[in-house]
Amino acid sequence: MMDNTDRNNNIKHIAILGSTGSIGTQTLDIVREHPECFRTEVLTAGRNWELLAAQAREFLPSRVVIASEEYLPQLREALASLPIRVEAGAEAIAEAAAVPEVDTVVTAMVGYSGLIPTINAIRAGKTIALANKETLVVAGELITSLLKDSDSRIVPVDSEHSAIFQCLQGEDRNRMRKIILTASGGPFRTKTLEELEHVTVDDALKHPNWSMGAKVTIDSASMMNKGFEMIEARWLFDCQPENIEIVVHPQSIVHSMVEYIDGSVKAQLGTPDMHLPIRYALSYPDRLLSSRPPLHIGHYYNLTFETPDMDKFPMLRYAFEAIREGGNAPCILNAANEIAVDAFLKRRLTFMGIPRLVHKVMEMMPRIQFPTLEQLVETNTEARALAASLLGN
Repeated sequence: MMDNTDRNNNIKHIAILGSTGSIGTQTLDIVREHPECFRTEVLTAGRNWELLAAQAREFLPSRVVIASEEYLPQLREALASLPIRVEAGAEAIAEAAAVPEVDTVVTAMVGYSGLIPTINAIRAGKTIALANKETLVVAGELITSLLKDSDSRIVPVDSEHSAIFQCLQGEDRNRMRKIILTASGGPFRTKTLEELEHVTVDDALKHPNWSMGAKVTIDSASMMNKGFEMIEARWLFDCQPENIEIVVHPQSIVHSMVEYIDGSVKAQLGTPDMHLPIRYALSYPDRLLSSRPPLHIGHYYNLTFETPDMDKFPMLRYAFEAIREGGNAPCILNAANEIAVDAFLKRRLTFMGIPRLVHKVMEMMPRIQFPTLEQLVETNTEARALAASLLGN
C-alpha cells in the first residue's frame, strides 16, 4: 500500500512492465542506486517467473504479474510468504498499469504487447517512461489523441528519443527544423548485400555497442529498430517524416541531434549505456547523481557519420513508406516484422528473408485510413496470421 510519508518525501512510486528484460533490469539498477527516490509497486514479466520472483523478494512490490498463465502456480508458491498480490495474464498486466498507488509506469515490454497497458496508463493519468516503441509505431495517432485528453505525459527512455527530448528543453519547438536520429549501423554495417544473405542468428546477435534483448538486437541489425524510432519520433515530437534524418554513427556517442531554424545543431552525448536515459526518464525534470563511469570525450578521436544504405537495409525504407501512408500501415509493418524476426531467431528464415516477408505482407494487407483501437487489434491479428501462413505455418 502507498505510504503517505513517501508522498511527502516526493518518492516516486513506479510500475515496471517487463521487469526481467534488459530495460527492466537496468531500471531496477537505478532503483537500487536511489532507494530514497523510488518505490517499486508493480513488477510484470512475460515468462521468466524465477527472475520475477527474485525481484519481488528484493523490492517487495504490492503486486506482480506474469503474462504466461502457466507459470502462475510456481510464482505464487515462490512468493507465498510475502504480502504480494500475484496475478497472471495480459489483462492483469493492463490493469496493473493503472493501479492508483503508481505514479510512473515504465513500459519495457517488447513489441505489440505494450500497447494496451500503455493506453490504460494514459487513461489513468500516469507519467509514462516509454521504452516500448511499438506503442507509437502501431497507434501513434491514437496515443497522441488520448494524451491530449489526459493528465498523462510521456518521457522517452530510448537513448535517441531521450537525447532529442533533452535537446528540446528550454527551446521553442516551433523553431525546430529537423530531428537527426543516429544509428550505430549494427553488426552488418560494412557487409555487402551478398554477404547479408548468409549471416547467421549468432552473427546478428553480436551488437557492437549495446546490450539488448534478442528481438531488439535483430531489429537493430536489420535497421528496423531505427525505422521504428523514426515513427516514434514523428509522434513524440510532432515532426513530419521529411523533417527526420537518419545518420549512421558507429561510435554511439552522439545519441541524437536537433537542428533549429537558425542553423544551430544541439546534440546529446553520452556513453552507450541505457542507465543514463532510464535515470533521466525516472527523475525528470531533475537529474540524479550517477555512480557509473562518465563520458571522457578525449578518448574518442574520431566521431563519424554516414548515410544509411537503404538497399542493404530495406526495412528502413519500409518504415518511411508506412508512416507516410499512415492509417494501419505501421501496424502491419510491426506485426509482420515480429513474426519474421521470431522465425529468423528460430532459424526458419534467413536474415534477408525478414524484409522479403515483411514486404509481401505489406503488399497484401488491406488498408484502413483512420483505424480505431479495435481495428488496429484486428489488423495486428490478421497481419500476423498472414505472415505465418506465408512462412508455411
